[in-house]
Amino acid sequence: METTATKHYQALLDVHQTEEGIALIKEIFTRKLSQNLDLKRVTAPMIVQAGLGINDDLNGFEQPVKFTAKGIDSQKIEIVQSLAKWKRITLWKHSIASGKGIFTDMNALRPDETPDATHSIYVDQWDWEKTISKEMRTVDYFRQTVKSIYQAIQQTEAAVCQTFAPINPILPDRIHFIHTEELEKMYPLLSAKQREREICKHYGAVCIEGIGYPLSSGKPSDGRAPDYDDWSTPRPDGYRGLNGDILVWHPTLDDALELSSMGIRVDKSALELQLELHNLEHRKELYFHKTLLEGKLPLSIGGGIGQSRLCMFLLRKAHIGEVQSSVWPTSVIENCKQMGVKLL
Repeated sequence: METTATKHYQALLDVHQTEEGIALIKEIFTRKLSQNLDLKRVTAPMIVQAGLGINDDLNGFEQPVKFTAKGIDSQKIEIVQSLAKWKRITLWKHSIASGKGIFTDMNALRPDETPDATHSIYVDQWDWEKTISKEMRTVDYFRQTVKSIYQAIQQTEAAVCQTFAPINPILPDRIHFIHTEELEKMYPLLSAKQREREICKHYGAVCIEGIGYPLSSGKPSDGRAPDYDDWSTPRPDGYRGLNGDILVWHPTLDDALELSSMGIRVDKSALELQLELHNLEHRKELYFHKTLLEGKLPLSIGGGIGQSRLCMFLLRKAHIGEVQSSVWPTSVIENCKQMGVKLL
């Protein structure tokens, strides 16, 4: 089964309460996130022109949905997979000052995703990006930003618990920070996902840093595309990377749940190194990469926060399909029926 929830799972909220909860979470969290990070809303695209390097390939291999349309001069069009690079271009075009940023509702399709309890082909996120100065490209600033996001999550959980009596608060007061190298040393015999589960179960909420650069074992803890997060820059503590994932312990699943992937974005030197490490130096000729290497794009920090993931966690759901409408394999549908999970 794609979920580790108990076979006797019973949702705390019915479908009508669930829809009310989804609306509440999106309203509260959007407000708190924009306040805590000083962000203004912008309108996002669902499609972008192919061949410019603007769309994301996530871990570096996922392929977006492509098509042609009448009147677009036979240019290939792509449905976005995320907006990491588009947002940075938008900061530049809108002349957003340092310390301020943008956020948007992102709706994407990821056809290479394997649907399960926490993954869907359809992805909805709060995508955000913030202009920063050279002096702000530090681990301390990254962590300060993570804490601001975590506070918004806590504030939203408080509103949910106040509105829906069956739901009790479970988030710890603080989020714990740990680097992937430290995590590997703590659990050398476990896989990356098993390590995430153990540390998250212990602390309740963690930010795992430095995702993308090869560890002592020779492999990264998880894949990261080379052209948005900076996962290679050396840090004062001897580790590498200015990015990370926010995870919380989800008792309904009895597992860790990733809510956000974020990071300080690549500067010129980090982009060149990471493209070299991935043997993707030909990307330097693409519009996004060329514009960045020419020094036109602002330095930034940004990320995505899963809307359905956050709703799933805060409403204590066992499957992401309980808080979003998507398409699922027959095996998932049948298994959910057996488990008492009602997909939207």
